[in-house]
Amino acid sequence: MNEHDSERAAGVLETMGYRAAADAESADLVLFNTCAIRENADNKLYGQLSHLKPLKLANPDKTVVVGGCLAQKDQQGLAEKAPWVDVVYGTHNMGRLPQLLAQADSAQLPVVEILEHTEMFPSALPAHREVRHHAWVSISIGCNNTCTFCIVPSLRGPEKSRKLGEIVAEVRELVADGVTEVTLLGQNVNSYGRDLVALDPGTGPRNRTLFAELLHALGDVDGLERVRFTSPHPKDFTSDVFAAMRDVENVCEQLHLPLQSGSDRILKLMQRSYRNRRFLDLVAEARETIPGVAISTDIIVGFPGETEEDFAETLRVTEAAAFDSAYTFEYSKRPGTAAVDLPGHLDAATVNRRYRELTALTNRLTAESNARQVGTTQQLLIEGPSKTDPTRMSGRTRTNRLVHVDATPQAVPGALVDAEITEAASFYLLGRVVGAAQPLAGVVAAR
Repeated sequence: MNEHDSERAAGVLETMGYRAAADAESADLVLFNTCAIRENADNKLYGQLSHLKPLKLANPDKTVVVGGCLAQKDQQGLAEKAPWVDVVYGTHNMGRLPQLLAQADSAQLPVVEILEHTEMFPSALPAHREVRHHAWVSISIGCNNTCTFCIVPSLRGPEKSRKLGEIVAEVRELVADGVTEVTLLGQNVNSYGRDLVALDPGTGPRNRTLFAELLHALGDVDGLERVRFTSPHPKDFTSDVFAAMRDVENVCEQLHLPLQSGSDRILKLMQRSYRNRRFLDLVAEARETIPGVAISTDIIVGFPGETEEDFAETLRVTEAAAFDSAYTFEYSKRPGTAAVDLPGHLDAATVNRRYRELTALTNRLTAESNARQVGTTQQLLIEGPSKTDPTRMSGRTRTNRLVHVDATPQAVPGALVDAEITEAASFYLLGRVVGAAQPLAGVVAAR
């Protein structure tokens, strides 16, 4: 979601005549699009703002802008902590950036505008995409869940869905512009459209959810090779979505299913309205329905009140689910969330020990999953040169595994190639290109 919003902010600035600068020192304007989910995001922002202070004092014409979730959370306090910031805007008013910058030209104090409701979907704004063949597509904003560890609902507001036709129209325009892969975005993508149906009961099909209908509709977009989505909520997953992932050719066999905790007691404290048995049933249904599906997850350790028995349950469920990859986090106390007021906050040493034990398990599961890919042939969408070895190109499988292959005339950014997997490492695969690249509209070898 933050990457999508950053592309939109960059697109708005481009319409104003700005172009990317090499660094903050040479930039006329520096914009921070912020996240507020974890405490280190706060620390990182204020650290970077401190580094900008001498640049701003040396060049008062340099414009400093802070937007997004942390701006929504801190509001006027951000301007008080960093009075050299020119503009502060929240999660609901990115489209007003030109007006806010104009105000800052004549204002003596930072211009702060924080709205409580969204004026327009970010997808209605122009975008500057760093990758030509991939695009983020927002299908909903906000969230109706009340997870006690999460600050997002209070910053993004209640869930609001875009009309299905508007989404499909945007995707068709993106494909015409050379995009071959889209990732659908929402704080809870698989509850997409429920607010639309509530407003108009005649909206959508009778025999499947509107999210499943959207996946089927995108399957009919010529030239769209891959569709991904993130993030779903286990409580809202329905069998028709699994069926769409199996039946719609361009929907990738990749599923992100956040567990958060394997303990039913902790899940209740988190206000996650599923329990570990239901979660494992979803994992089993996904693997039975979608051949070759890769399942990733999010897990938090050290939630207030978590006992050794609770943590052991998380390890048990993680092992049983056999996740292909996992994002693991130490619980982060966030003011404004209900978990802050829960009893039983754990000491840092205990949380870190459990985090290291969980990470060792998830790393092993990922390595085992990768090892099973050796000898198979996978379709890759080439992203670009490897970040660690310029003689290689990097691509992603349909299951979102990272693969490095030797640079060949076929392996150009945006091309689809088949690769035989020859070696597995802990977090990536090695392979060799076999056969010719599949031609894609808009892909030019000289790029």
